[in-house]
Amino acid sequence: MKFEAMFQPIKIGNVTIPNRFVMCPMGNNFANTDGKMSERSIAYYEARAKGGFGLITFEATVVYEQAKGGPRKPCLFSDDTVGSFKAAIAACHQAGAKVSIQLQHAGPEGNSKVTGYPLKSASAIPASVKTEIPEEISTEELYRLIEAYGDAALRAKKAGADAVEVHCAHGYLVSSFISERTNKRQDEFGGCFENRMRLARLIIENIRKKAGKTLAVICRINASDDVLGGQTPQDAAAVASYLEKECGVDALHVSRAVHLHDEYMWAPSALHEGFSANCVTEIKQAVHIPVITVGRYTEPQYAELMVEEGRADLVAFGRQSIADPNLPQKAKDGKLDLLLPCIGCLQGCVPHMFKGEAITCLVNPLVGREMELFPAEQKKDVAVIGGGPGGLYAAYICALRGHNVTLYEEKEKLGGNMRLAAYPPGKGCINGMICGYINNCKAQGVKIETNTPATPELIREKNPDAVIVATGSNPLVLPIPGIEKAVHAADVLEGKVKPGKRVLVVGGGMVGCEVADFLGELGHQVSIIELRSELGADVIPEHKKFLMKELKEYQVEGITGAKVTGFYEDGVSYVLEDGTEGRVENMDSVVLAMGYRNHEVLSEAIKDIVKEVVVIGDAVRARRALDATDEALKAAMSI
Repeated sequence: MKFEAMFQPIKIGNVTIPNRFVMCPMGNNFANTDGKMSERSIAYYEARAKGGFGLITFEATVVYEQAKGGPRKPCLFSDDTVGSFKAAIAACHQAGAKVSIQLQHAGPEGNSKVTGYPLKSASAIPASVKTEIPEEISTEELYRLIEAYGDAALRAKKAGADAVEVHCAHGYLVSSFISERTNKRQDEFGGCFENRMRLARLIIENIRKKAGKTLAVICRINASDDVLGGQTPQDAAAVASYLEKECGVDALHVSRAVHLHDEYMWAPSALHEGFSANCVTEIKQAVHIPVITVGRYTEPQYAELMVEEGRADLVAFGRQSIADPNLPQKAKDGKLDLLLPCIGCLQGCVPHMFKGEAITCLVNPLVGREMELFPAEQKKDVAVIGGGPGGLYAAYICALRGHNVTLYEEKEKLGGNMRLAAYPPGKGCINGMICGYINNCKAQGVKIETNTPATPELIREKNPDAVIVATGSNPLVLPIPGIEKAVHAADVLEGKVKPGKRVLVVGGGMVGCEVADFLGELGHQVSIIELRSELGADVIPEHKKFLMKELKEYQVEGITGAKVTGFYEDGVSYVLEDGTEGRVENMDSVVLAMGYRNHEVLSEAIKDIVKEVVVIGDAVRARRALDATDEALKAAMSI
């Protein structure tokens, strides 16, 4: 597929964007604490520009000193930071991309602990139960803020930016004025539609006044707030039309949701490609300026369709640009088999962003560390033991650095436990990640030997210079009477065992709940018993909302706070925290999903054979795949 629509240039204002691939703004915490772009920031954005994105959008940049939402946010409220932005923009321009800087006041979603100032909003309505009640920003301060936006835009222009993007979405300050749900004011900024739009209009007018018309102005708006009383797609269409006709903006970047429903802001894998497309179409019909769509775009096929049909003009790839900065170039070269897709796991990006830590990525732990990748000083023969995500990624990076790599996997198929994680509903994209790793390994010349257990004898025969042990983990089997009567969750997922109609899943963490979802979808009557006080305690919140909805739909019963004391042919016995004993009976099958235990028996046996031996991932201790690929990168870089 040639993706002809996606590779057509387009004008936003006076700026010609070379293609329709947009990197959207995402908090990354790579900036310095003084608000300057760091060397790490520059390398991060430069990598995406080199990867072929036509428009690079720098993450939410603070325009007002009292509204810095985190310790490592880039800032443009002072001339002191302009030089660092100039360096980052120059690097992107050198690679052929245009640059937009998103300008933001976090409003009720800010961080008063960082700034030392109270949160501000249109009205004193908290963003959620987890945030403090903001102060209603005064009319006088609003006019100071309007000036600050214009000043920040002028600094962006001086730094060489091609555009600025005014953030009017997600419940941040400007968004809180637009929505009737959060704007209860009675001054000139509250009440009717015109008044609620006044702040956005005055900000844009001030930007035009100070930065002129050569700097393109984009507005990021919500297609829907996804809360009762919040902005609907119909409201958003009116907002879009107003921004075009009355404010003269050059383009719109259409996002979705406020943080109360951030599962629609950074969608987990349960949501499909371009899930907000219909909302965007509503807005596209209301305006004549370019519209950028965003919302879980990973591969470019549907993006091409959106542009080809005229339902959007550009497509923003958010977390996909984190997972694989080379998406556009791979699409252009016809090498999408090498794509590393975002799997919507939300393990390394969103949680780190909220904690004020540098983001990372399960699929691409190299994110934010692009400048650390360099060729090996000495080419070595490297043996990687284990073909799970950690082993595959380690093999790929070792080969990328110039080493001669052989990967040994004792089973017929690659992917380890992560391969089976792709089986439950809504998790199929994980298989795409595994395939991407395999294909990239092959492209880099990695020799892959399946059905080959790694033994000390094999290592002695092959005599590698270094060994990375990534043998993963096996299902945890505790010494509970009768436990051998249960079947393993992995065997159920892989189709090796067909459970009966009534199934009890022992273990209600992520694996157990996803197995229950898998079985519920197939029509089994499922119950779960869990030691902890809730089901899915280890499930990422955005995933959990969809998973629990599924379990409810399939009428999955749960017993929590229960310690299993015995297994039987038709169920288990258990004891509750208060000492009450019970029993689950009349089950056709009992499925074991109590977690995993590391599997590592090789490193000690070969330490006298090979000088460099590194153990990574679950082979050290059963944890998340995020830890496995992170340690894989570190191991590969150390050799």
